[in-house]
Amino acid sequence: MGKKRISYAKWGYIFSIPFVVAFALFTLYPIVYTVFIAFTDLKGAANTTPHILEEDILKNFKEVLATSQFKQSFGNTWKIWIMNFIPQMGLALLLTAWFTDNRSKIKGQGLFKVAFYMPNIITAATVAIMFNAFFGYPIGPVNDLLIRFHFVDSAQNFLIKKANGQNIVAFIQFWMWFGYTMITLISGVIGIDPSIFEAAEMDGANRVQTFIYVTIPSIRTILLFSLVTSLIGGLNMFDIPLLFLNGGPDNATLTTNVFIYKQAFSGAYLYNRAAAASLIMLAIIVVFSSLLFWLMRDRDAEKAKKLRKQAIKEAKLKAKGVA
Repeated sequence: MGKKRISYAKWGYIFSIPFVVAFALFTLYPIVYTVFIAFTDLKGAANTTPHILEEDILKNFKEVLATSQFKQSFGNTWKIWIMNFIPQMGLALLLTAWFTDNRSKIKGQGLFKVAFYMPNIITAATVAIMFNAFFGYPIGPVNDLLIRFHFVDSAQNFLIKKANGQNIVAFIQFWMWFGYTMITLISGVIGIDPSIFEAAEMDGANRVQTFIYVTIPSIRTILLFSLVTSLIGGLNMFDIPLLFLNGGPDNATLTTNVFIYKQAFSGAYLYNRAAAASLIMLAIIVVFSSLLFWLMRDRDAEKAKKLRKQAIKEAKLKAKGVA
C-alpha cells in the first residue's frame, strides 16, 4: 500500500517525439505551405517571396479550372482509373471467391497469392522500364511475337498512338494492384464467422449464391475501404504515366498529378497554380469519397438506430407524463 506507483506514460511520449518531428517537418509543413501558396503569386525558379493575391484571392483556382490541359488531364485520370478499376475489382472478387470457398480445396494457394501480389511490390520505375522494353520499337518482345506468329508484317510503334498509351497504362495499374485488392478482400472474408457459411450451405445455397448474398454483404466495410483507397490512388496516379510515357503521346496519359508536377517543376515554375490544382483535387477526392461512404452506408443499422432513438424519446415522454 505504501509503495509509490511508477508511471511509464512519459516514455510513450518520449518515443513518439521522432515521429512527431518527422511528421511536422515532412508532412504537416508541406501541406500547410501548399495551402498558403495556392493563394499567392509564387512562381519562377528564383522567386522565394510569395505575396497574397489581394485583388482576387481565388485567381489561381480560376486559371487552373480554365486551363485546357487541366481539363484534359482530369478526363484522362478518370478514364484510365475506370479502365483499370473495373477489371481489377472484378478479378479480385473472383479470386477471393475462389480462394475462400471451403467446398473446393485448392492446392498451392500460398504460391498463387504470392504470384498475384508480387507486381505490387515492384517499384514503379522498374515496371515502367520493363513495359517500355516490352513495347520497344523496332525491336521488342511484343513486336517479335506478333511478327513471328504473322499477326503483323512489320514492327509497330505502339507508343505513338493515344489509345494504346492509355490502354497500356490502365493495364499496368490493373496488373500492379489487383493482387493487393485480392489480399485485402480475402482478409475480410477470413474474419467472417464460419457458422454463417455453414448455415447457408445447410439451407441449400450454392457457391454463387453464398458469395453474393452472404460474403459480399459481410465484407461491406472492406469493399468500402477498397473503393475509397482505389479512388484516392486512381486520382493521384502519377509514377507510371510520368515514368512510362511522360504524359504522352499527345497528352493522352497526362494525369492531374503529372499536370501538377509539370506546372511546378517545368517551364515557368508556376508553384501557385500547382498548389491550387492540388487543392482542387483534394476537394474532388473528399466529395467523391464522402459520396461512396453515403452510398455504401449500412441502411439497416441506420433504421435500427432511428428506431432506438424514437423508442428512447417515447419512453422519456411517457415517463414525464407519469410524473
